[in-house]
Amino acid sequence: MNTLSILTLPSIFPSTKHSPFTNLRYISHSLPVRRPNSILSPLSFHLSFKSRRSPFSADPQLSDADEELVGVDEDDDDYEVSDEYDEYEDVSGEVSEDVQQSEDEDEISVDSSNRKTESTWQRVEKLCNLVMQFGEEMIDVDALADIYDFRIDKFQRMAIEAFLRGSSVVVSAPTSSGKTLIAEAAAVATVARRRRLFYTTPLKALSNQKFRQFRDTFGDNNVGLLTGDSAVNKDAQILVLTTEILRNMLYNSVGMASSGSGLFHVDVIVLDEVHYLSDISRGTVWEEIVIYCPKEVQLICLSATVANPDELAGWIGQIHGKTELVTSSWRPVPLTWHFSTKTSLFQLLNEKGTHMNRKLSLNYLQLSASGDDLYKVDGSRRRNYRDDGPRRRNSRRRGINGAVDNIVGMSEQPLSKNNKNMIRRSQVPQIVHTLWHLKAKDMLPAIWFIFNRRGCDAAVQYVENCSLLDECEMSEVELALKKFRLQYPDAVRDTAVKGLIRGVAAHHAGCLPLWKSFIEELFQRGLVKVVFATETLAAGINMPARTAVISSLSKRTSTGRIQLSPNELLQMAGRAGRRGIDERGHVVIVQTPYEGAEECCKLLFSGVEPLVSQFTASYGMVLNLLGGAKVTRRSNELDETNTLQARRTLEEARKLVEQSFGNYLGSNVMLAAKEELAKIQKEIETLTYEISDDAIDRKSRKLLSEVAYKEIADLQEELRAEKCLRTELRRRMELKRFSALKPLLENFENGHLHFICLQYKDSEGVENFVPAVYLAKVESHVGSKLKNMVLTDDSFALSRGGTELDAVESEFVTLQDVEPTYYVALGSDNSWYLFTEKWIKTVYRSGFPDVALTQGEALPREIMRSLLEKEEMQWEKLADSKLGGLWCLEGSLDTWSWSLNVPVLSSLSESDEMLHMSQEYIESVEHYKEQRNKISRLKKKIARTEGFREYKKILDTARITEEKIKRLKARSNHLINRMEKIEPSGWKEFLQISNVIHETRALDINTHVIFPLGETASAIRGENELWLAMVLRNKILLDLKPAQLAAVCASLVSEGIKVRAWKNNNYIYEASSTVLNVISLLDEQRNSFLQLQEKHEVEIPCCLDSQFSGMVEAWASGLSWRELMMDCAMDEGDLARLLRRTIDLLAQIPKLPDIDPLLQKNATTSSGVMDRPPISELAG
Repeated sequence: MNTLSILTLPSIFPSTKHSPFTNLRYISHSLPVRRPNSILSPLSFHLSFKSRRSPFSADPQLSDADEELVGVDEDDDDYEVSDEYDEYEDVSGEVSEDVQQSEDEDEISVDSSNRKTESTWQRVEKLCNLVMQFGEEMIDVDALADIYDFRIDKFQRMAIEAFLRGSSVVVSAPTSSGKTLIAEAAAVATVARRRRLFYTTPLKALSNQKFRQFRDTFGDNNVGLLTGDSAVNKDAQILVLTTEILRNMLYNSVGMASSGSGLFHVDVIVLDEVHYLSDISRGTVWEEIVIYCPKEVQLICLSATVANPDELAGWIGQIHGKTELVTSSWRPVPLTWHFSTKTSLFQLLNEKGTHMNRKLSLNYLQLSASGDDLYKVDGSRRRNYRDDGPRRRNSRRRGINGAVDNIVGMSEQPLSKNNKNMIRRSQVPQIVHTLWHLKAKDMLPAIWFIFNRRGCDAAVQYVENCSLLDECEMSEVELALKKFRLQYPDAVRDTAVKGLIRGVAAHHAGCLPLWKSFIEELFQRGLVKVVFATETLAAGINMPARTAVISSLSKRTSTGRIQLSPNELLQMAGRAGRRGIDERGHVVIVQTPYEGAEECCKLLFSGVEPLVSQFTASYGMVLNLLGGAKVTRRSNELDETNTLQARRTLEEARKLVEQSFGNYLGSNVMLAAKEELAKIQKEIETLTYEISDDAIDRKSRKLLSEVAYKEIADLQEELRAEKCLRTELRRRMELKRFSALKPLLENFENGHLHFICLQYKDSEGVENFVPAVYLAKVESHVGSKLKNMVLTDDSFALSRGGTELDAVESEFVTLQDVEPTYYVALGSDNSWYLFTEKWIKTVYRSGFPDVALTQGEALPREIMRSLLEKEEMQWEKLADSKLGGLWCLEGSLDTWSWSLNVPVLSSLSESDEMLHMSQEYIESVEHYKEQRNKISRLKKKIARTEGFREYKKILDTARITEEKIKRLKARSNHLINRMEKIEPSGWKEFLQISNVIHETRALDINTHVIFPLGETASAIRGENELWLAMVLRNKILLDLKPAQLAAVCASLVSEGIKVRAWKNNNYIYEASSTVLNVISLLDEQRNSFLQLQEKHEVEIPCCLDSQFSGMVEAWASGLSWRELMMDCAMDEGDLARLLRRTIDLLAQIPKLPDIDPLLQKNATTSSGVMDRPPISELAG
């Protein structure tokens, strides 16, 4: 398969008359390449890598200059060039570049000295003055590009041109490709026009960063910040704010001009990281902004690479106005992908970037690790390449590479799951090994992604003795640390200081925001060489490195281990490569016990995922749309304020809700999907009929003579009958095994835990043998989660009777003897296995003694049962049968030590086996073998018939058709999965929430009269606005002191905060009795509110948790940070986040309508006391 066929998927939907893209102009920058027009269908679900040369290739990308020489085709969206062009044009490209440089050298040198002395803000001011003198005609793409010291990229230029034409713009480009420059250029144009621009981000930390960045560009007076915590210069021409703040401002502007809303003089809104639209918890906010935004305001939507940017642009074009799409898959700093094993750091891909490096195949790793002495699973010696004289001589002639080719060529044998796991475990490198390779290859600084906090901290401690800094750099770090300690003494993370001085640090949500900002600053100065970080660092924070190391392709969640999505992988990889510093960026994937290079390449080439709608209604949305918010306007004639109510009818609200991205996909894309799916299913039906027995019989009659046809037909009929008999004999053989196994397994319920061997074939037909330690029969786990699951879940239903049991009715075997039963065991691969007798190959005498290791400790069987009960019951089916399935569940760290003590199969001898079969079973095996041989002889007889050659052609054609049907079914499944993700945002949920609001007397949905409770709820920012309003309007809060009020507010916003006790840190402060009594009373109110929600099928959480209220009360009472954190069972970052959430809620209270003044006063006092270092989020 060539590169194009791997990386480019055909368009799923052709353009149809239903195309919704009337207001969409599609722009992409690329070189022309021959391919079907359907690939660029605007309704295509899957945006694939369209380059004939892989985007992961080590070959350099074309520059913009090269591209202009070749020409741009608006139908393509990537730099693309044919293989022939690569072969003949590389040299000439270099020469032309040199010539161009010599021609322009004098011109560049004349201007460079003057430009270097000017700041960016001085150039912006110069442009503003020109606009004042000569008008807005002075603003064009060249004038905006001239602000920068470097030549802007093609896609940046195209996006700026689209903006200057007055269009809204959607930009989809890789992480770190320079999308922010487009927003900066738009800001320059907006400032020059004396208008305003809003810049929104999904994260407060990112807002703070952009705020600092824009102040450096535009000056302090021209940039403001508005978040839940901070309001700095909020009337500035450029205002950086979070999406939730902007959404609340836009509630007032629905259906109005921007001048009549809160968006005074706002011309442009930039939505950074717009791919957050797919975020389950926050995606609704992005859709609301687009829906509510006044149509005369231009939108600039900046997104990482996604599969369906055309659908996003089409939606915005439909509901907001003219929208142009600019896409690019080109990176200014190309990436090289590596893979780290125990022994080396390999290139992940081949030279062309189209396939995995052959040296990383599991077979090759097995051979290279084992040397000459390679053994099969059953203990017999595996033939290796040195046993073959001629092959050995050939490899000598070809040298080392030839030898490698031979090894790889000979070792492409399918491996069992057990073998794969053993090879992977043997290749897992230690952190210090990979770090050594990075330093030796000059690949530092690096961001090292580890998906849990403890892992990041442990990694720092593991390498903190490996100094990555020279003496001068260490002195700089010590000086910076000394200054930081003087400014923020409580923010210093003492456990991380030793590693920091050596050049390594951790960065995760458990660290204080101030400390994280300090680490980011040192990293950008080159004083931290390796940062061990969680994936949150990849979400837009400007902290690029030369190398991104990804420690695993999967991560643990509350529901078990899940694989990274392609979007997540590319988001993290995008941190690699610093523009203007690095010629190439590097991405290193580390071998783990769970995944290797093959899984990495599969994920890498699978293509990015599409944006999906997460639009859901909320109490705030319903109240603001139906009841409206108070809109204040100032009369021109009288200096007085008039308060109007911007109420909307149910029908008007419905029209707004139905403008969601989900409904757009549902109404437009879904239609095309259904049409395509119908075509595929019709084609499958036609092809299936072509390979049916009747169709093959007709073709045979037509091609063969009557004699030849009759001979083959009679033999085929005989063959079918013999195969049926073989199946029956196999069933009898299996059931006789059951009768021998059952009493044996019954005896294992007590005594020591025996070893067993499980056997099955995976989906690829590879035979797997899994050594395991037998635990028990599932039915014996009285009251366990596993037993309840097996009994209640239809997936685990067993055949009780049926054909398998009918087969032995005439035998002397009772029904109970052959009835399948589920058992559970722990495999040597640290996986739990759930199975019936069908999957047991043999049973051994040896095992774990069921004896307590120390006096007073539980028995091993009880320990393992309790460990199994702790697991989330997310079982994966490995194989299926009418006699029960084989299921697998990944074990935990607690079961790891147990699994390590399960011996490999080669160390278990046949003499140790306990499974001895009866004479009837041995006879049934012989009968089965005889029948199998009979079928084999019959097949040979058919092959020797007169018309077999022509008959075989018919069968070969049928096999090709079967393969085509498989491909069509795979495509059909892909479509069905995509359609399942497109869930139109329902009006039903909106009405359900409306009913709750109506019953609580917050809003009368018939008259649209909004009551005080509704007014308060409509002004709150939170997850369940109505519940928060009910609490804050409760009179029992008036008797609380400021610190106690803070404690109660903390109980409302503590969702997701966890106790993380370790070592001696296992204490948290308890709340006062007054606070606990108030929370207890509120809990009664909460229960009745939850019942009301349940009545109307509303599932919005109502948080109320007193667990951490004591910590907040202590902080609000003036306790120092060191006293608070002493032996604390919380991470600093978690406590800081809880305190900031509490401050955010307290800061809202004085601004809420119809709240008691005393409560407002106490909230102001409390938030003022709490908002002190080291939890302040703005450092400097």
